Amino acid sequence: MRSQLLKATQQQTKTYNSQLVLKTIYERGLVSRAEVARLTQLTRTTVSDLVTEFQEQGLVEEVGYGPSVGGRSPILLSLVADSRHLIGIDLASDQFCGAVVNLRNEILHLDSVPIQSRGGETALERVYELVDRLIAGADKPLLGIGIGTPGLVDTPNGVVLRAVNLEWRDLPLGRLLQERYKLPVYIGNDSQLAALAQYMFGVQEHDGNLVVIKTGHGIGAGLVLNGHIFQGDGFGAGEIGHIAVVENGVQCRCGNYGCLETVVSTPAICRRAQDLACAHPDSLLNRPDVPPGEMTINRVARAVRAGDPTAQKIVRELGHYLGIAVSLLVGTLNVRHIALVGDLTLFGDPLAQAIRAEMLRRALPQLAQATEVALLDPSPDVVIRGAAALLLARELGLNLTR
Repeated sequence: MRSQLLKATQQQTKTYNSQLVLKTIYERGLVSRAEVARLTQLTRTTVSDLVTEFQEQGLVEEVGYGPSVGGRSPILLSLVADSRHLIGIDLASDQFCGAVVNLRNEILHLDSVPIQSRGGETALERVYELVDRLIAGADKPLLGIGIGTPGLVDTPNGVVLRAVNLEWRDLPLGRLLQERYKLPVYIGNDSQLAALAQYMFGVQEHDGNLVVIKTGHGIGAGLVLNGHIFQGDGFGAGEIGHIAVVENGVQCRCGNYGCLETVVSTPAICRRAQDLACAHPDSLLNRPDVPPGEMTINRVARAVRAGDPTAQKIVRELGHYLGIAVSLLVGTLNVRHIALVGDLTLFGDPLAQAIRAEMLRRALPQLAQATEVALLDPSPDVVIRGAAALLLARELGLNLTR
């Protein structure tokens, strides 16, 4: 028994050291063996042995010489970004989207499948179809598959506990995909993965804490606290889309009434814009070349930018409801950096100002005044990149600290 424990401890130590060395090479870009040893506080022999293993696996290569500091010029090491490919998938959009991504989270190949029905077995079949196509588009060894899905997700076990939009409940999606494709699979909530992508690869400054509110067909917040995704006791942290913000509001798909998602999701905005367009014939929301029933979020955004009062009213309403949710986050978490991604970023600074105004009115002024609310450039790939980042973190130990 003692020998087995000793072997297990030695293996754990080697795994930890291996991940530490690879993480250091990954983050530094170009670095010598001696510098890796200094940064990790491992012996040069340990570092050299591990680097040799990485070279044999094709993960790391020597790329030249660094400046001399009195002796021989050090040989520099670099990660081979295209030595492995990853598959990242977003199931929270109008269509299921995915990409083949390299180890630097650079998208190499995009693909998507239309969704005729978002329910149950049909949605699962579309996932299989998309993965099949992406695997066919990868020409390097695959590290695994990362998937962002709406709903409550038990990430450690790869189970979608409940995804209202997809009609999934207790679906062991990770196991189903692992058995089908014989690859490591990691599943996460789409908003949480959007936060992970922004934390690891975004340009926004933060101090280890970050909230990313993902907007679109659904609304959710991803929370990064002290450098780690926070999922909550029941994996539902950040489910702000199902906080009631409208008294006696319409029924949400979750069964409750007046949820945030019923007033600030993309379909809700388009319905509201259509109603206002009918009531205000002179509004720029009305276009003679577009059938009345074909309202889009881009059409609303164009009317806002053109100064249309009716469209601007919609933005003020959005700011009011989102400001309620943001003020709850400020008062509960006191996170100073809150970012919006997704469809609603098309409304730009007018929406940001409306959110800030409502936040200042509802939250403790000292906390609200120190909180930045930023609308990031719309990126349709943010969940895909987050899914790939989750895979990098779990398979190669490239965790969230920056």
